[in-house]
Amino acid sequence: MSHARRVTIVGLRPVEEVTDVTHRRVALMWDDRLATYRFSEDHPLSPIRVQLAVDLITRTDLLVPDDVVVAPPGEIDVETILRLHRPDFVDAVREASRNPDAARAFDFGLGSADNPVFAGMHDAAMLVCATSLEAARLVLSGEVDHAFNPAGGLHHAMPDRAAGFCIYNDVAIAIDHLLEAGAERVAYVDVDVHHGDGVEAMFADDPRVLTISLHESGRYLFPGTGACEDIGGPSAPGSAVNVPLAPGTTGDVWLDAYDRVVEPLVRTFRPDVLVTQLGCDTHATDPLAHLALTVDDMAEIARRLHVLAHEAAGGRWLATGGGGYQWVQVVPRAWTMAFAEMAGATLPIETPMPWREEANRRTGQRAPEDFFEDPVAVNDHLHARARDRATRSVATVRDLVFPHHGL
Repeated sequence: MSHARRVTIVGLRPVEEVTDVTHRRVALMWDDRLATYRFSEDHPLSPIRVQLAVDLITRTDLLVPDDVVVAPPGEIDVETILRLHRPDFVDAVREASRNPDAARAFDFGLGSADNPVFAGMHDAAMLVCATSLEAARLVLSGEVDHAFNPAGGLHHAMPDRAAGFCIYNDVAIAIDHLLEAGAERVAYVDVDVHHGDGVEAMFADDPRVLTISLHESGRYLFPGTGACEDIGGPSAPGSAVNVPLAPGTTGDVWLDAYDRVVEPLVRTFRPDVLVTQLGCDTHATDPLAHLALTVDDMAEIARRLHVLAHEAAGGRWLATGGGGYQWVQVVPRAWTMAFAEMAGATLPIETPMPWREEANRRTGQRAPEDFFEDPVAVNDHLHARARDRATRSVATVRDLVFPHHGL
């Protein structure tokens, strides 16, 4: 039986009653089978980065408290996927999963360098969606306050094609379930370095969903979209918010843009649930992008999102992973920091030695000894240009979007 059914949610806690960053129960969404979402041995979106993140979360004792649980994927059926994805696309994915050399795959974004076909692809992508769907169910039902699916965040998948390492859009599936199950408003904040184009496309004309994406400008980076002027469909102007940023953007510039856009919009929108995509490819060393954040900046982003969830969404926070291609140096630390924030835990200064040894054994890379790191040095010209671009993006969003929200 699918969880994508309408249920009655009784007594959603009003946001006025929860205004501090306390929590009752937190779920890490994980099952070893999620590692089957694997394109190829050398593909950037390797499941090892998620496995190492889960291992670091475990070795720092974040799963020990009674109010922290590990939750497996729930049940899902293909009809749930078909609510947001075209039948011919889903048929192509299933066919390509059975026969990775299927010619039809190329018509649907499959078989490219970004999205190579692999055996079992349909089932693996379905499992990621089932995990985010279960996270949505747990949060909306009140069984947990916060849930984190580090294997999720496949925000580029479109109704009719795969894109950007994403087959099916698990984030959109989760949001759709929240709406079907009784949520009246959902806010989605995407901090991945790439524009959250798939989620925006699926809800751009739905006034119940506010999508906000802070990302490196499409002028420099895939998918080439996400301009400030893209503010939603004709039935929902102001429902899509885009803050494009320039290469070299540092944490201080990024956080200032967040404060001036995300904070007022989400607080005014007052969603029933806050959904976030926590891609950490904004890091200064990420090989696929050009921003200049640190893991400390990412910890601060998680802290601000946590506060926002409690003060604007009654504490209901569903987070997913996303991009991030420094498998050892960045992804495990960034997502462990985010989960520690969810759980109200304090991390040690040093990463556990057994985790470092395991990361080295599996990747050959030397793992970071500390959780935290120094700010990135960016030359004055690049920093000034990045700040100017962010200032202009924020001003445009405030001009075009804020009036639709009474701001």
